[in-house]
Amino acid sequence: MPGHSLAQLRTSNLRAVTALLGSGGPQSRADLARGSGLSRTTVSSLVSELLEAGLVVETEDRGTPYKGGSGRPPLLVALALRPGRVAGVDIGHGHVRVAVSDRSAKVLAEVEMLTDADPHGATTLDIAADLVRQAAAEAALPVADLLTVGLCVPGPIDRRSARVDQSVLPGWHELAPADELGRRLDVPVVVDNDANCGAMAEHQHGAGRGAADLLYVKLASGVGAGLVLGGRLHRGVAGMAGEVGHVLAREDGTVCRCGSRGCLETEVSTQRLLDLLRPVYSGELDLAGLLSLDARGETAVRRILTDAGHTVGRVLAGLCTTLNPSKIVVGGSLGTSATLVKAIRGGVDRYAHPESAASVDVVPGYFGGRAEIMGALALAISRAADLA
Repeated sequence: MPGHSLAQLRTSNLRAVTALLGSGGPQSRADLARGSGLSRTTVSSLVSELLEAGLVVETEDRGTPYKGGSGRPPLLVALALRPGRVAGVDIGHGHVRVAVSDRSAKVLAEVEMLTDADPHGATTLDIAADLVRQAAAEAALPVADLLTVGLCVPGPIDRRSARVDQSVLPGWHELAPADELGRRLDVPVVVDNDANCGAMAEHQHGAGRGAADLLYVKLASGVGAGLVLGGRLHRGVAGMAGEVGHVLAREDGTVCRCGSRGCLETEVSTQRLLDLLRPVYSGELDLAGLLSLDARGETAVRRILTDAGHTVGRVLAGLCTTLNPSKIVVGGSLGTSATLVKAIRGGVDRYAHPESAASVDVVPGYFGGRAEIMGALALAISRAADLA
C-alpha cells in the first residue's frame, strides 16, 4: 500500500497548488511553495505535471524577485480555466452580506441587510438567496451563470453532518446550510464558519499572505480562530478546530452559551467589554464609541482592552507553543484596536515557550470586518477550481 499512499499524497498536493491558484490568482513557483508549505522542488514537479495536463498555463506577466532582490523576475503560472463569476455570502449575528466577484476576487457588486440571523436559520437563508439574486442582477449576471457560492456562517459546521453546531445557533437546528442555500439558488454552495473564512481571506490576500503556518483570531460578538497549517486550512475531524472562544479562561467565570463556564468568549467578547465600560462612560456606549475612546487614549478603555488582550494572549500562547505558527492575525471588529493587538503580543510573550513566542509575529488583519465576505469569495473560488 505504500504506492497508494504516495499517490494520495501527490493528489492532495496537486489540489493544494490548484486551490492556491484558484483563490490567489497567478503566482510564481516560489509563491506556491511558501503558500503551500511544500518544497520548491516538489512544487516545480507538480506545476510541470499540471502544465503537461493543460490545467495550468504560464502567463506573459512576471512576478517580483523574492524579498525584493535584483534577479530576473519569476514566471507566473495561472489556472487554465474558463472565466466566470462567483458569489460570497457572509452571515453574521446581525447581518447578511453578499458579494459577487470574478475569479481574482475583484468585487463586482455587493449588497447587505441588517437582521438577527441567530434564531431563524431558514428565514435567514431565504434573505441570503434574495440578496444573491440582487447582487447578481447588479453585476448584470444571471444567477444560473454563477460557478459557485461560498457561504460563511457564525458557528462551527460539523463536517460529518454538514450541519451547524446548535449550541451556538439553536435556530439553525437540523439545517445543512450549504444544501439549503444550494436548493434555493440551484447553484453549488460550499460552507464554512466565519473564523475559517477570515483565515482564508487573510492568508490568501491579506496580512497573512505568504505564511505557511498562521493563526487567525476573530474578536467580535463571539471569539473564534482559523488555523492554516502547511498552507492549508485545518478544520479538524468534526470541523471544530480553532474554537478558542470556548477554551477555559476563568475558572469561576460566567456560564457560556455552549454550556461551559468561564470560556474565553465570556471574558473578551464585544458585549462583555461594553458592559464593563458603560458604567464609566454611559449606557449608550457602543463598539464605535469604544474604539474611538481607545484611539483618543482614554485610560479606562485602554485598561479594559489591555486586560482582554492579555487574556486572549494567554490562550493563544498554548497554540503557539503547540503549533509554532509564524503569524497571528487579529481580526474581527475588535482587531482594529492597536491597544488590544499590543496586549495580545504581551500575553503571548509571557505565556508561550520563549522560542515559539520569538518566532511569531502578531499583526492586525488587513480586511478588518470585511475578512468574512472576502473569505466567502475565496471559498467559492477554490470550490470553482475543484469543479472545473
